[in-house]
Amino acid sequence: MPSEIAPPPSDLGSGLLLRARGLHKSFGDNHVLRGVDLDIAPGSVHALIGPSGSGKTTVLRSLNGLESPEAGTLEIGELAIDFSSSRTRAERAALHRASAMVFQQHQLFPHLSVLGNVTIGPLRVQRRSRDEVMTDALALLERVGLREKADAFPSSLSGGQQQRVGIVRALALAPSMLLFDEPTSSLDPELVGEVLAVMTELAQEGWTMAVVTHELGFAREVADQVSFFDEGVVVERGAPERVFGDPQKERTKRFLQRLRGPFGH
Repeated sequence: MPSEIAPPPSDLGSGLLLRARGLHKSFGDNHVLRGVDLDIAPGSVHALIGPSGSGKTTVLRSLNGLESPEAGTLEIGELAIDFSSSRTRAERAALHRASAMVFQQHQLFPHLSVLGNVTIGPLRVQRRSRDEVMTDALALLERVGLREKADAFPSSLSGGQQQRVGIVRALALAPSMLLFDEPTSSLDPELVGEVLAVMTELAQEGWTMAVVTHELGFAREVADQVSFFDEGVVVERGAPERVFGDPQKERTKRFLQRLRGPFGH
């Protein structure tokens, strides 16, 4: 990864890049988050697993400022947010800049080329120089094998190619942390591997990542920490070899057995 777009070194003085405490979030009568804590160290990969509706995606969106919890605190680098008090526009913008999201459904702009999708954020939001942005964007597209698709439009790309563009779009913002929300769930099975390969390389290069995923093999091999969510709380957390190999909670055991299926995969 070119050095000019590497994430800036940053921690909270305690070996952490991110610390979240007591996050609560409700949608009407549905209490989605019930006091969630989360720690992420610089250069680590934290996998968030659990059944649909367990709160893991809401946590991820809260880290990026796409959702606003009603209570709890969040620290990312030097930024500190208390969700129980009113937040300024500057605080919300700073929270959004601290991380970059890779979405489930790609969410590329259909009227923009691949290069346009990658450069729109750095140019319009970060106000960086066009020459610098274009150079970085083309280098990133080359990095994921899509340099020749720079002038193509999203409709001409496969799902796997679109998701790789989504990853490049996030990287182009040079965030401190990358957030992935089920990045392979909408892909045909034969395309999943190409996206996971890019994510694995990013992890090996030291990018800090929080990943909501049902890809247990990826989580077991690549993640440093795994949090299992159910009904708005973290039921179990630990190193992947412990959570997957020797889960302590009965709810975790049931979830893993069901996800692996009757043949143990």
